[in-house]
Amino acid sequence: MLASGLLLAALLACLTLMVLVSIWRQKKLWGKLPPGPTPLPFIGNYLQLNTEQMYDSLMKVPPGVAFSNWERARPLRRFAISTLRDFGVGKRGIEERIQEEASFLIEAFRGTRGAFIDPTFFLSRTVSNVISSIVFGDRFDYQDKEFLSLLRMMLGSFQFTATSTGQLYEMFYSVMKHLPGPQQQAFKELEGLRDFIAKKVERNEHTLDPNSPRDFIDSFLIRMREEKKDPKSEFNMKNLVLTTLNLFFAGTETVSTTMRYGFLLLMKHPDVEAKVHEEIDRVIGKNRQPKIEDRARMPYTDAVIHEIQRYADMIPMGLARRVTKDTKFRDFFLPKGTEVFPMLGSVLRDPKFFSKPREFNPQHFLDDKGQFKKSDAFVPFSIGKRYCFGENLARMELFLFLTTIMQNFRFRSQQAPQDIDVSPKHVGFATIPRTYTMSFVPR
Repeated sequence: MLASGLLLAALLACLTLMVLVSIWRQKKLWGKLPPGPTPLPFIGNYLQLNTEQMYDSLMKVPPGVAFSNWERARPLRRFAISTLRDFGVGKRGIEERIQEEASFLIEAFRGTRGAFIDPTFFLSRTVSNVISSIVFGDRFDYQDKEFLSLLRMMLGSFQFTATSTGQLYEMFYSVMKHLPGPQQQAFKELEGLRDFIAKKVERNEHTLDPNSPRDFIDSFLIRMREEKKDPKSEFNMKNLVLTTLNLFFAGTETVSTTMRYGFLLLMKHPDVEAKVHEEIDRVIGKNRQPKIEDRARMPYTDAVIHEIQRYADMIPMGLARRVTKDTKFRDFFLPKGTEVFPMLGSVLRDPKFFSKPREFNPQHFLDDKGQFKKSDAFVPFSIGKRYCFGENLARMELFLFLTTIMQNFRFRSQQAPQDIDVSPKHVGFATIPRTYTMSFVPR
């Protein structure tokens, strides 16, 4: 009894000390930090959050999650950008690769013969094959069982980040990784993706020709050899697997999910779909594939794609960043190490820039003469030094895939337009559209 009493007293003393330290730290910075409710030890402001509407909650209360340090990420980022460029991103080579993949997708849609289908994996297979050809040096067959398994893992992980459990997992990883729940399945899926990439790396190691890199993995392995004597080098096996996973994951899910949301919005707004069809027929016609140079002569289609991205708001909170030094922001003080979210959704839905921010309206990106109008508030790829370096590839894919599909098909829903629900299924660290079926009717 005495021992248990002493243990309880020790625990209470530790908790009291932690509370006092927390209060002392907050009081020390009182009046300097941005306004917000007082955080509690361990859980911070979690009790003030609505995990079912994390974005709306975070517009009122800032917590944070850990991401890579900028100084460590910088050489990897520079390498990834230059290597993607070497393998054709931003050049004619990648455009031809997208066009080729688009033709496979068209044949797959034709094979449905107008039946109502869930387009999810049709789109993810196609988009994923573009980035796969860069990071792995080849595309996958659409019926490849391993490929389909990888896509299910990625979709499951991406959707998990938007759920309330997924947000808890991100914030309290060290605790929740030991608890039962859906996070264990997400963890298993991520491990499965890492294992797949690790096997790809091992295969490349055995057949590597330093004078002729075949893909992103080869280029990274070559750089590892060049810097193997540098103890501070970021080019190691762990970073190779994680960087490849990031490229593969982001290069698949963001574009394919945006397109899936776009199809739903176009079925909800058949008048917009009809105008895109008219512009495609007038500028491109039906006898050749769309090219990226067509975009300059298709302001309405370009505006529609921008509006899909704005409305979908795929990563509404952006990715958490850490302040690298004591920083004064406006009249507030942010101590070194503070984690911040850019909250991209607050800009994408700002009424000062978009007249009807809660509505899907391509006019947001058109001037009075019907010409495409840029907006400084269009930031779906984030902002600053760590903006998404896959932006150019994503923009090419969205334009070429959407115009090629709409050149060949009309969209049909099982519901009347007024009955289609375009509100998201989940909004957390990602925005997930509702599951639906649709028919691709040949034009």
